[in-house]
Amino acid sequence: QVQLVESGGGLVQPGGSLRLSCAASRSIESINSMGWYRQAPGKQRELVAVQVSGGNINYADSVKGRFTISSDNAKNTMYLQMDSLKPEDTAVYYCNARIIRSGFSRDYWGQGTQVSVSS
Repeated sequence: QVQLVESGGGLVQPGGSLRLSCAASRSIESINSMGWYRQAPGKQRELVAVQVSGGNINYADSVKGRFTISSDNAKNTMYLQMDSLKPEDTAVYYCNARIIRSGFSRDYWGQGTQVSVSS
């Protein structure tokens, strides 16, 4: 199991930046993949970025070149640096951890943090 706690959301003007943090309750090196998802009002939750154990990173097309996922193993924390924010980035952002053991996969979620982009 793992508990995830997000922080860093807030209100920012278009073109601004925010950095989200996701603190895990266990070593993130033992987690198969960690990523960020978001859910805007009236829409389904969507993938923003995911980092697989071993280093491969995938970004949604809508955030490529603007968002960067990274991690600090010593702090058991994953980050999402968001630059050049747009109003359409407004959503609740969720941290996700996927742990696979003996062929079984389980997803864990944080409580979410609100990101609002508006002038």
